[in-house]
Amino acid sequence: VESCLVNIDMPPTPSKFHKVRPLLMSFSFSQTKAFLEAAQTVKYDTQKSFMPWVDLFIWAILQNRKEMAIYFWEMGSDSVTSALAATKILMELSHFALEAEEALAMKELARTFEELAIGVFNECYRNSESRAFRLLVRCSGRWQGATCLQLAYEADARNFFAQDGVQSMLTEYWWGQMEQFTPVWKLILTFFCPPLIYSGLIDFKVMEEDRVPDVPDGMEPESLDMDLKTSNPDTIDGENLPEEMTKEDQEMKEENTNEPVAPGPTVELSRETVRVQRIRPFWLRRMKQFWSAPVTAFLGNLVMYFAFLFLYSYVLLLDFKPAPPDGPSTSEGILYFWIFTMVCEEIRQSFFVGSAPVAQEVKRYLQDSWNHVDITALLLFMVGLSCRMTPQTFEAGRTILCLDFMIFTLRLIHIFAVNKQLGPKIIIVRKMMKDVFLFLFFLGVWLIAYGVTTEGLLHPSDMRLTWIFRRVFYRPYMQIFGQILLDEIDATRITISNCTDDPLAIFMEKAPPCPNTYANWLVILLLVVFLLVANILLLNLLIAMFSYTFSKVQGNSDIYWKFQRYNLIVEYHNRPVLAPPFIIISHIHTIIKRKIRKVESMKVKHFKLELTGPQDSRMLIWEAVQKENYLVNIAKLKRDSDTERLRRTSQKVDQALKHLTEIKDQERRLKVLESEMESLNNAISWLIEALSQSEVIKCTTPPPRLKEGLKRRTPPQTQKP
Repeated sequence: VESCLVNIDMPPTPSKFHKVRPLLMSFSFSQTKAFLEAAQTVKYDTQKSFMPWVDLFIWAILQNRKEMAIYFWEMGSDSVTSALAATKILMELSHFALEAEEALAMKELARTFEELAIGVFNECYRNSESRAFRLLVRCSGRWQGATCLQLAYEADARNFFAQDGVQSMLTEYWWGQMEQFTPVWKLILTFFCPPLIYSGLIDFKVMEEDRVPDVPDGMEPESLDMDLKTSNPDTIDGENLPEEMTKEDQEMKEENTNEPVAPGPTVELSRETVRVQRIRPFWLRRMKQFWSAPVTAFLGNLVMYFAFLFLYSYVLLLDFKPAPPDGPSTSEGILYFWIFTMVCEEIRQSFFVGSAPVAQEVKRYLQDSWNHVDITALLLFMVGLSCRMTPQTFEAGRTILCLDFMIFTLRLIHIFAVNKQLGPKIIIVRKMMKDVFLFLFFLGVWLIAYGVTTEGLLHPSDMRLTWIFRRVFYRPYMQIFGQILLDEIDATRITISNCTDDPLAIFMEKAPPCPNTYANWLVILLLVVFLLVANILLLNLLIAMFSYTFSKVQGNSDIYWKFQRYNLIVEYHNRPVLAPPFIIISHIHTIIKRKIRKVESMKVKHFKLELTGPQDSRMLIWEAVQKENYLVNIAKLKRDSDTERLRRTSQKVDQALKHLTEIKDQERRLKVLESEMESLNNAISWLIEALSQSEVIKCTTPPPRLKEGLKRRTPPQTQKP
């Protein structure tokens, strides 16, 4: 970035580069340090840029120059990824802006690039769905291996995720190798009765059952005609096989090679260039196809989580034994082991998911608010378990565990967020929670004002803090819901006997305090005003805020849900096959496979497609063609729009007015010239007349006369005597 700015003869200030430095670090993982060191040490005279359009594009983005940034984006390649990267940079830079107007301009430019990314991707999706899917997960070498989905998620580009092409690809990942729109009851029935996998109850996608040759890089296969998925369960130890080619891909390949192309299994290659992979047995392939799908992992986690809540409630209500040595019970021990497996899974998600450094993985893990809920629930359970094991803190531990059960139950909200009907409603409820906190602020102010005043008027002798807090906060709050105890505040209905005004006796709880009846009318008046404001004004204000939030979010709730759906699908895609408590088996299997057998995880690459050499070039060329088509369509629509027509008509009217002004000016000048010519003609006529009557000059010929067409008024000539 600095080299680009130096080449433009506008070097950035050190403070600005240090502000952008953390942002640029998010685009790379292994190459971050080298990239930033090169950016700070590069010199204009010794090193030139290999990607000038990208450097100029970044420079224009950092300078917040809209027209230049859009022009450099149009001239460069990797259009969708570059537009999403610009969206992310601008959204982050808007937080560093010192002026509100500058921040607003950056956010507006970010939305512009998001719309450009959406337009180009939709053009790609209309041209070829399979290539558009590959474009979403393709690792961009110009942006340090980042993908479109990754950049869109980090840039909070909700509208991009709401596009049909993105949702179609996410749906394919969600169902895995199973056919989409499989009824839920079939999944549940197969989940509890696994042999039904082989009965044909669930339809699976076409699998390759024969031997398939593995084409090496030297053969330069048509990579754009290969499926992007690496989750094919038909291979051994994570090695993948190309799936069956579609009719469209075969036609494209025939056009490129001018030779008939058969499906993948019939390709003939020499023994030296072909590595035959061993196919799994049918029963193992079918089982892996079912259990490796994210929808199956979601269903398994949902069923086992309900079982966990049932076990938790059973222990708290029916089988919670005293402290050791009498307890804990067997069911309680199972619950503790269950929690242990959940802790292991949270540790795996925070440290061992993805290929990024541990610090970045932990930061990514903590960005999800539901992970905060998981951490809170697990930590509270550990604290409650520690207190439960000692007789002195047994009741405190039981109380903490009961409170923790409520947090675990609320976790179901996140699980059901994947549902198309419940997901948008959950988003609306979460938005309304902000209105509730704002309402509680106003209510708290009014409640404290009323509670302290009435407590001071009714019980001036009571010094017990617990009762003071009870009457100041709890009693006014319950009065809002209609629980008004007039026997305690109305002097005409007070029936308390054996009371005292002695503060010491009241503090020792020897007798209840006597209500103060002085100015009791003021207490009743304050009660009326408090109920009027709280029940009518504030509650109606809350309802109005809810109505406004609902009407505002309802239109965009589907967009918010589609955006969160990506994160949920990625989460369950990366989860092990088994759910807690059986997930410990998957953890042990993963440790053996990764640490002992050194088998690379293929799930890490499911949302990343690495294309090298001519494969990546063909993808970029195809994307550039679609970008040009999109820009041409946009220019045509702009040219044919009513606004553009009005603009062109306005320009023509302005030109006509300009011509009319010029004509009027010429007419005025001609009139002035005619008047001057007439005066000159009169002067010449007078001169001729004077000379003809003079005897100084004798002339035998008569003076010249004007032609009839040019004749003007001349003074009358006098006759000689």
